[in-house]
Amino acid sequence: MSIYRNTVWFLKGLREYTRSGYQSASKDFKPSDLEVDCSGLHYIITGANSGIGKCIATEIAKRGGTVHMVCRNPTTAEEAKNEIIETSSNQNVLVHILDMSNTRAVYNFAKDFCENNDTLHALINNAGCMVNTREVTEDGIEKNFATNTLGTYVLTSTLLPALKRTEKSRVIIVTSGGMLVQKLNINDLQFENMKPFDGTMAYAQNKRQQVVMIEQLAKQHPEIHFSCMHPGWADTPAVRTSMPEFYNKMKERLRSADEGADTAVWLAVSPAALLHPSGLFFQDRQPVSTHLPLASTRSSSGDEERLMTALDGLVKKFAEEIL
Repeated sequence: MSIYRNTVWFLKGLREYTRSGYQSASKDFKPSDLEVDCSGLHYIITGANSGIGKCIATEIAKRGGTVHMVCRNPTTAEEAKNEIIETSSNQNVLVHILDMSNTRAVYNFAKDFCENNDTLHALINNAGCMVNTREVTEDGIEKNFATNTLGTYVLTSTLLPALKRTEKSRVIIVTSGGMLVQKLNINDLQFENMKPFDGTMAYAQNKRQQVVMIEQLAKQHPEIHFSCMHPGWADTPAVRTSMPEFYNKMKERLRSADEGADTAVWLAVSPAALLHPSGLFFQDRQPVSTHLPLASTRSSSGDEERLMTALDGLVKKFAEEIL
């Protein structure tokens, strides 16, 4: 089954995730969808200092939005901020230094933001990592899970009060089509039993968790529009460093970072995105299936609820420790 999933996924990727796939899909895009004035609206974008996150931040800033860049590295964050301001002629670009793998820090940041800001129009969860050896954070949490799944969930769930105070608010996760090769595994969330450890598969499992998370949050909070999206195979610093072999083989076919960011921008600002139901998975501005044909990756509703219960338990644990 693993060979089948990987083969079908790779063939799908060659057809849809590459630059030519974007060029084909974009023929049906409506330019008017992005003719939007975002002045006075607030957007949080994680991992906004490079790659797809920086492209999203730049496009929102061009439309007048107040951009909150959540970044780990102060130096690259300030450089990116200055570039975004220069490109967009928008001074309303703010930097918040935060490591998404530090669960306590993520919780504190989100709590403080809710207390000091009346509204949040969109949260774009873009930051992620692919660590190819099993590492744990200072809290004893496996680093890929801490960053990609738990950090994203803590940030989103703790920002819910600000999102609920805002009309037509949105939450978007920049996920990956790589999750199509994985079935949700609720019994090994932190990969303690993965022998040998495989960073690529851990990342794909995290991305499956994100998709389930979005589906469940959409059911729990109908007043907010939730979505996730696959950027395709894009040429970004993260791809170059985390997947050098893949990059070297595919670099002539990769999309640009701007092309990879397009659907996330559309989901964050376009009125057209809100015409779709909450909780869907998007690719090139269209909702697509979260499973490959005959791939046996569908999980039970019980497992999906168990994932959310586990994440809620971890949020509660850290909130109690902080308080």
